[in-house]
Amino acid sequence: MTNAMTRLTPDSIVDFIGDIFNRRGAESYLGEPVTMSQHMLQGAFRAEESDASDELIAAALLHDIGHYTSEFPEDALEKGLNNYHDTAGAAVLAPFFPRLVVDCVRYHVDAKRYLCATDPSYFDRLSEASVHSLRLQGGPMSNDEVAAFRKNPHLKDILQVRFWDDDGKDPDLETPPFTHYAPILQHVVDRFCAERD
Repeated sequence: MTNAMTRLTPDSIVDFIGDIFNRRGAESYLGEPVTMSQHMLQGAFRAEESDASDELIAAALLHDIGHYTSEFPEDALEKGLNNYHDTAGAAVLAPFFPRLVVDCVRYHVDAKRYLCATDPSYFDRLSEASVHSLRLQGGPMSNDEVAAFRKNPHLKDILQVRFWDDDGKDPDLETPPFTHYAPILQHVVDRFCAERD
């Protein structure tokens, strides 16, 4: 993580994330037909469309933020490496967002592995790029991994964010911009920090 990340505060985290969307959101999304910002905004849009809570809208929007916080190169997946964007993103968000949001970010890759192991039809809905990354991320879970994953108290919400993740790859879908979601993020941060303090 960079030194800039160590200086983040509850008052600056949303602007920090917005800056990432502004500067780097137009980058390609690992072989998908959408940009990174389109993908993440589509996740949030799907969540909002489903009348999800602010926390789940935040999780859907931020699930891939770790692509920007990891120290691995941006083309790591193309080079056959797992960039661990799930854990990198969760680490950056954990001081500012509730565990539900952080868990959805931290485990959205594991959710894909879990669903591939438990739902024979799920694999068929994955894009070619997602199938490729699945191999790099360990493939479908083992029976022991499935049993352990089922113990997460946020399992249902983690899986729902995964479904929104999978649906966020439509090059023709129009969504609100990041500025629409910034107040939602700030509300989630403020509430979490107030309850924690």
